[in-house]
Amino acid sequence: MKLNWKTLAVCLLAPLAVGGLAAWITRASMEDFAALRQPPLSPPGWVFGVVWTVLYLLMGLASYLVCVKRDNALYTTAMKCYAAQLCFNFLWTLIFFRFEAWLFAFFWLLALLVLIIATWSLFRRISPWAGRLLAPYLVWVCFAGYLNLGVWYLNR
Repeated sequence: MKLNWKTLAVCLLAPLAVGGLAAWITRASMEDFAALRQPPLSPPGWVFGVVWTVLYLLMGLASYLVCVKRDNALYTTAMKCYAAQLCFNFLWTLIFFRFEAWLFAFFWLLALLVLIIATWSLFRRISPWAGRLLAPYLVWVCFAGYLNLGVWYLNR
């Protein structure tokens, strides 16, 4: 397969831009978040930036593997699902960090998980590697759900 560098760049930059914008908008909330009681297994704050950067890159690579197979009948549905989960991901960050609506954020995260599972399922049917690349994202968001619920419970 010949690399389409322009498509690859767009695919990598789209999730990084979503994550970067969410981080920029919520940057003032990080100090308040750090002062909250955290559930067991909460990683240090710096881990989140590293993990999310890697996950956004993996999402971008997965979307590239789907984009190069535009002739697949599932392509349009898969990309709509992908875009929807990126939007839900962005909004979760605002709901949780900016508005501190932790319980609502948890239920929003459950909806995000449904969208991620749908995206993962569609992506892997188009490209098995695309599905594999989304698996860490799915696992991390499940862990984020635990952390989200823990923050709500410990700080209500």
